[in-house]
Order: sequence, then C-alpha cells, then structure tokens
Amino acid sequence: MSLKKQVVLLSKPCFLLPSTSCYHSHSHSHSHSLPPSIHNVDDAVSLFNRLLQTSPTPSIIEFGKILTTLVKMKHYPTAISLSHQMESKGIISNIVTMSILINCYCHIGQIPFAFSVLAKLLKKGYQPNTVTFTTLIKGLCLNGHVQRALQFHDHVVAQGFHLDQVSYGTLINGLCKMGKTRASLQLLRNIEGKLVKPNVVMYNTIIDSLCKDKLVSDAFNLYSEMVAKRVLPDVFTYNALIYGFSIEGQLKEAIDLFAEMVIKNIDPDAYTFNILVDGLCKEGKVKEAKTVLALMMKQGLKPYVVTYNSLMYGYCLVSEVNKAKYMLNFMAQRGVTPNVQSYSIIINGLCKIRKVDEALNLLAEMDLKNIIPDTVMYSSLIDGLCKSGRISHAWKLVDEMHVKGQPANIITYNSLLDALCKSHHVDKAIALIQKIKDQGIQLDVRTYSILMDGLCKEGRLKNAQDVFQDLLTKGYHVTVPIYTIMINGLCKEGLFDEALALLSKMEDNGCMPNAITFETIIRALFEKGENYMAEKLLREMMARGLLEK
Repeated sequence: MSLKKQVVLLSKPCFLLPSTSCYHSHSHSHSHSLPPSIHNVDDAVSLFNRLLQTSPTPSIIEFGKILTTLVKMKHYPTAISLSHQMESKGIISNIVTMSILINCYCHIGQIPFAFSVLAKLLKKGYQPNTVTFTTLIKGLCLNGHVQRALQFHDHVVAQGFHLDQVSYGTLINGLCKMGKTRASLQLLRNIEGKLVKPNVVMYNTIIDSLCKDKLVSDAFNLYSEMVAKRVLPDVFTYNALIYGFSIEGQLKEAIDLFAEMVIKNIDPDAYTFNILVDGLCKEGKVKEAKTVLALMMKQGLKPYVVTYNSLMYGYCLVSEVNKAKYMLNFMAQRGVTPNVQSYSIIINGLCKIRKVDEALNLLAEMDLKNIIPDTVMYSSLIDGLCKSGRISHAWKLVDEMHVKGQPANIITYNSLLDALCKSHHVDKAIALIQKIKDQGIQLDVRTYSILMDGLCKEGRLKNAQDVFQDLLTKGYHVTVPIYTIMINGLCKEGLFDEALALLSKMEDNGCMPNAITFETIIRALFEKGENYMAEKLLREMMARGLLEK
C-alpha cells in the first residue's frame, strides 16, 4: 500500500492534545529569528497583509518567515488562517509552509487535518522531511495513540523514508509515557545498528521510566550498557538514577553516583541536589542533608521551596520540630516563600508531639498570609485535637473545611471516629458512619477497625462480629490488626476456641499473625488460668521467631 493511501487511513477523526513539536524548516536557509518589525501577533498580521498587497507578490519564503514567527509566538490558529488566505490569493505553498501548517494542526489537536495536509504535500510531489513525520508521530503519541504512531512509522520506513534520532526519541518517549517501558526498550534494540544510532536522550527516557517503575537495577544495567557503547551520560541520566536509588532507600548508591558525576565533570543541577536532600531527609539523615544543601549553595544554586520542605520534613521525622520552625523563618529570610506544604509539614509535626495550640497559631498565620490550608493539613490538625480530647474544637474545623471548599475525607472522619470510640461514644460513632455514607464517602479498612475495636471494648462482641462479616462480604483486604481486634474481643469474652479458630482461619487466608496477635491470646489465656494452652502458644511464637528465646 502506498504512503498516500496510508495517510488517508491515518486521517480518521480523533481528538489530540496539542503537540509540543517546534517547527524546523526544510533547509537551514529558511530558519529565521523573529523579524525586527514583529513584536506581537498584530504586527505579524499587518506585515502579512502588506505582503499580500505588494506587487509583484513576494517569494513564498517571506510568507513562511511570518508563519514561522506566529508558530514561535504560539498563535497556531492565526497561522492557519493566514495560510488559507495566502492560498486563496493564488500563492502556492511550498514544503516549508505546508510543514508549518501540519505542525499548527497538531498543536491545536486537529490531527486529521494535519494528515490531509501531508496527503496534499505528497500529491504535489514534495518529499516530506524528517521533521514533518516526527511532528505527526508526536501528535499521535501525545493523544495516547502510540500504536498508531508505530504503525505510521512502519509505513514511512517501508516507503523508503528515513527517520532520525528525534523521531525515534519521540516514539520511545510516547511508549514510556503510556507505561510501556519494556516496549520502548525493545524499540531501542530494534533500531540499534540498523536505522539510527541510539543517543543519550533515548537512553535517558528509558532509564527514567524504569526508575519511576522502581526497576532501578534494570535502569542501572542499561546505564552501564550505554557507557560501554560510548554513549556519554549527562546530568539527566544521573538525575534519573539518583532519584531511582533514593526512592528505593538505596542512598549509598545514590551518593556514589553523585560522586561519579563530580569526578566526570558533569555539573549537578538544582534538581540533583533536591533529590539527595529529599532522600536523606526521608531517612532521617538531616545532618547529611544540610551538608548537601551547603554544597548546593556553594555551587551558586538557589534552593527551592521543595528543598526547604524536605529539610523541615526531616526535622519533624526526628522530632526536632523547633528546628523545622526555624527553617520556615530562615527560608522566608532567604527570599523563598513558604507554600501550603511548608506549613502542613510543621503543623503535622507539632500535632504529633501534642503541641496543637502552636499548630493552630500557624493556621492563623496562614490565614493572614492568604495561604489556603488543604485537606491534608486540616486532617492533621483535627487528628491532633482529637488525640488531645478536644473533639468540639475538631468539629469546628470540619465545618471550616466545608466553608473553605476543602471538605473532610475519610482520613479526617477516621480521627473523629477514633476519638468517639475511645471516649465511649460508640453509638455516636455509628451515627457518624451513616452520615459519612450519606455523603457518598467510601469507608476504608481503618474505619471498620476503629469501629470494631470500639465495639469490642464496650463488650458489644456481636455488633463487632457483624461489622467484621460486612468487611469480608464487601471484599476488603482484612489485615492482621483487624484479625487481632476480633481475636482480642473473643478472648475478652472467654471464647478461646473461637479465638484459636480465627487465628487458624487468618493463616488459611494468607494473613500471617504477628507477635501482637499471639500475645493477645496468650495474655488472656494466662489471666483465665489456661496455662497449658498459653505455654503451647508461647513455644509456637518462639518457633516462628516472634519471641526471643
């Protein structure tokens, strides 16, 4: 089948996101910077109209310059409109202006029109250039039609046209964006040594995708392969790998790569430093993170708000909330404006150490600065208030959340449910659950475990069993803590046979009991004088390695 026929088949209507392709001319002689007389879209249109009225009519190259300028200014519909005007005046388009038109249609999501221009271009006997094909491939990829892009590639190659590294880089990027990392790697293998030589951009795209899929060892192997093939890694290669190792908690490997960058004279950028700071802070290694920050600033790179947020998170993680608060003021002094996440980190940290009033003061400070709290922050505050026994204040914040367009979610409500159950208001908790359901909010496993625990502690075992059964019926994944709650409830009522039967059942369901589960039954058995059975379970705990001998 000829390429023209393939173009017709590929021109079926579909909706595309705007492409980010930039126009490149057919030859370098047609590449122009912004004409000095054009400062905005009105200047471009005026100049275009003057050219149309000039006699004799100027070269198509002059019109192409203006259309190119409009593309650079991202006024794609205007470029399309002027192109139609030009043709209506009998000015014949060349491959440059037609390629511009294809590019514009891709940008505004009109891929069928882009393909029809390609068909027209072929009909006129022009040879499309690589950039034209790449623009169409990128348009298809951005809309998620990667398979169609691959098919189009196959047709183009079958007709004897050649694509370049940018074209294949676009296809690889499209596959990775669709989560088809393995397919992108296969494409790399297919083109290697046959069509084009893979470059660092192609390798980087796949390495980054593998790291985001948490396949860091595979990513590192591909990195080693590219180095062996003398494709030199750049800062983006190292950033992808450092990020991959950091999120996997393999900080030694991340730091080793950072050192390798320095040895190879590849300058780390701000993103490199931010990855390391964040990774170290999440491991509680704030001192090391501060060393990295100092090095970053020595390199003349300004820390972002996310850099400071990572440090504040690290301080809160190691219960040094005062240092986190100092960092909040320090970043403002350095000209970096704290965002909602900055405050959220510290408020969460303060609530965890029961300094709820200080957290509320920060909330008031945010209000003065017109920083709108998000649901996560409100949930942290409500949880802190509930744990401090200030439920009425917590309810006021729930009302405030609704007023500010940040409605409470199941995490928020779970804190309230937990507080109600612990203060022996189980019936109020049941009523709240009904209210949550009425709002269309999905209950989670924690909701059920809170209610079951509350019911068991109130001696309402039958109700707890009904909730447990409801959990199983609805297909929730029943966790070890939930089984432990039910086993504890049965033991409190002296129903040891049922408790042991449930212990056996949880193992049958692939849910392995932990030390707390065993200790719950053993303690109850000893309290009831069932020493033989208690000692038998103790020996079983030892055999499983859940208790030191």
